[in-house]
Amino acid sequence: MTINRQWIFASRPQGMVGPANFEYRETPLNDAPLQTGDVLVRNKTFSLIPAQRTWMNADSAYFPPIPIGAAVSAPATGEVVQSANPRFPVGTRVSGLTRWEDYSLIKADRLTISPLPADIDLLDALSVFGGNALTAYLGLLKIGEPKPGDTVVVSGAAGSTGSMAVQIARIVGCKAIGIAGGPAKCRHAVEDLGFAAAIDYKAEPVAERLAELTGEHGVDVYFDNVGGQILDDVLAHLAFGARVVICGAISQYESSGTWRGPANYWQLLVKRARMEGFLVLDFAKKFPAARAEMLKWLADGSLVPSGEVVDGSLEDFPAVLRRIFDGANIGKLILRI
Repeated sequence: MTINRQWIFASRPQGMVGPANFEYRETPLNDAPLQTGDVLVRNKTFSLIPAQRTWMNADSAYFPPIPIGAAVSAPATGEVVQSANPRFPVGTRVSGLTRWEDYSLIKADRLTISPLPADIDLLDALSVFGGNALTAYLGLLKIGEPKPGDTVVVSGAAGSTGSMAVQIARIVGCKAIGIAGGPAKCRHAVEDLGFAAAIDYKAEPVAERLAELTGEHGVDVYFDNVGGQILDDVLAHLAFGARVVICGAISQYESSGTWRGPANYWQLLVKRARMEGFLVLDFAKKFPAARAEMLKWLADGSLVPSGEVVDGSLEDFPAVLRRIFDGANIGKLILRI
């Protein structure tokens, strides 16, 4: 009998997410024949992302809330081990949304996985070609519309999405500035990823450093991953015609009260700027072309993978997830079972 190890969502977090919000279970895997169109995936690598925290809220706005008592949803890669779907024969490597468990049954009416191209390995599928990289590529280029010579600022610049967004800004000919927390992250951003500059929000006054780095011209494109005070600091230094891309608000995800809105929104009028939010799924038809271009950048060394792979066990999930919100990880965080 095959045992399926799972992490069940036990309670909705109030503020910080922690082990008490999950329950570990080991249950026999159902050996009944699959229904037509269904596939069973053996999960092998898991992506841990800040957005998972918002999925745990009862009022999750853009993704269905994770039900209490269900296995926790997560992006992952793996291999099809049983199939009743001709698109996914046994042995097919896949990526997509599964759950914190060894084996995930993906129902035909809710297919959340796709076959993985042969030239992309399981780790790269979650990092340089995964959802966070696609978010950076499409959010920056399609919403931010940077032009060569523009000054592009990215917050959360040492995270999985931010580290890609700033590199893409550099690749397309922009002055790329990142905002991150701590000297190690800022040093990595400049020395390893090629940022023009990095601002340590934990040790430096962000508004003053922005003024020094952008001068009278200001910020042409701001890719925001954090919200809160840093969003206000950047809004105060916008260039005329600036574009503000709202990708995330990690500084607010564990807030138990009302989310803080921008106080400096008036600058959008003064600078004739625009602020626009997006979800990467808005651009699903563009995923293949985006991956193809990023594959070229990876091959010629323009795009540098940034992240951390934790080799561990399924039991490690809650502790590894906390690394994101404690600021302990740099780049993409992956748990490999």
